[in-house]
Amino acid sequence: MDTKKTAKEIYDVLGGRENILSNAVCMTRLRVKVEKEVDLVKLKKIEGILNVVEADTLQIVLGPGKVNAVGEEFSKLTGMSLGFSDMKSDVKNVANENKKVNKAKHNGPVQRFLQKIANIFVPLLPGIIAAGLIMGLTNVINVSTKNMYNTVWWFAALRSIGFVMFGYLAIYVGMNSAKEFGGTAVLGGIMGSIFVTNPALPLLLKVEDKNAVILPLTNKPFTPGIGGLLAALFMGMIVAYIEKRVRKIMPSMLDTFFTPLFTLIISVFIALLFIQPLGSYLTKGIFDILDFVYNRLGIFGGYILATGFLPLVSVGLHQALTPIHILLNNPDGPSKGINYLLPILMMAGGGQVGAGIAIYMKTGNQKLKNMLRDSIPVGILGIGEPLMYAVTLPLGKPFITACLGSGFGGALAVLFHLGTITLGVSGLFGLLIVVKGTWHLYLIAMLGAYAGGFILTYFFGVDDERIEEIYGE
Repeated sequence: MDTKKTAKEIYDVLGGRENILSNAVCMTRLRVKVEKEVDLVKLKKIEGILNVVEADTLQIVLGPGKVNAVGEEFSKLTGMSLGFSDMKSDVKNVANENKKVNKAKHNGPVQRFLQKIANIFVPLLPGIIAAGLIMGLTNVINVSTKNMYNTVWWFAALRSIGFVMFGYLAIYVGMNSAKEFGGTAVLGGIMGSIFVTNPALPLLLKVEDKNAVILPLTNKPFTPGIGGLLAALFMGMIVAYIEKRVRKIMPSMLDTFFTPLFTLIISVFIALLFIQPLGSYLTKGIFDILDFVYNRLGIFGGYILATGFLPLVSVGLHQALTPIHILLNNPDGPSKGINYLLPILMMAGGGQVGAGIAIYMKTGNQKLKNMLRDSIPVGILGIGEPLMYAVTLPLGKPFITACLGSGFGGALAVLFHLGTITLGVSGLFGLLIVVKGTWHLYLIAMLGAYAGGFILTYFFGVDDERIEEIYGE
């Protein structure tokens, strides 16, 4: 590769000195800050360029060694001193950098939409986790004391936390959904309340002859609570859409009074006639699919689910599963509040840990060893991002072997019928949320994931040439 020619071509495509604000290099990339947009397609066609990543700076991937030679020639053309991007060897900094780059590569319309779904549920997780743990604790107390505290005030107060969180979760989802999509939160909350199971509400909707109120189209009685979280999620989006459209045509002097009024009137008919049946069918469909994978495919299904989870995590799409986990942990749902999916997916982190240990034992690269030394302990505790983004994902092969190895833990999770009472923690901390009496089985399954990730990575996943390319001094 002619470094002078490559540097000149990059310089010209970027628009010359007047469009270039700064230039720097790191281990593999020439990082250029530009003022105006440039032709990325043309830039990628230049000989020697491996890839171009759009982030806070334009990152032109040239590879180790080559980047320094091209960068030196490039700085002569710009007349600016060549800075060196401080790509610290600290595992957290490297992981964060790689995570940003990886997310930038997977930022299409689907990913952005699913990120919005995640934004709806992530703020609810602290309450869901806390309420779930309290429900688990009160259940343990009930079993161990034979319900002797059921009439005690402090026990009733604790149990009520779980009830109000999960009983009215559709309201919170409706509020967050409307807000995330640009509407008024309380209007989404009002529509979400339609999907809350309220024993008193059907009594108010009876006609004089005591027959239930029959809805058109479906020809079924209106039953509050049907549709659940998915219906509340959709209605929050619809409320936001309707509110914005009504506001556009509403005179400003009437906006405060009539925009929310017309929004709710229109929304309630959409909710009852279309969204409630749709939410009900989708919820049933989700449970049917999970039932097929879990009960029909058995340990093979567990292997597939655990193996396929980390690729979702790597691009941030795992957050889209949050509403499914909440449905599974709903005490009034088909699974009676026990989530059999989460323990399977938690095994994915175990495969990463096993892969990390294998790499640590085989590699002689001290820089990589230091990263592994810092990231493996937190991975064991359930925080897998440093290990994934700083080590396995950049190396490629270990990421694949870690995924395949974690499948053995997923298979064991199905074999042992592991379940959780809430969501939000994994790794060793997962012991806090698994069903009472299955702690030892959870540990065995996690050790299976460790072993699977370790063996496959040790024999098939360590590429010294790739390690030196990424982490060579």
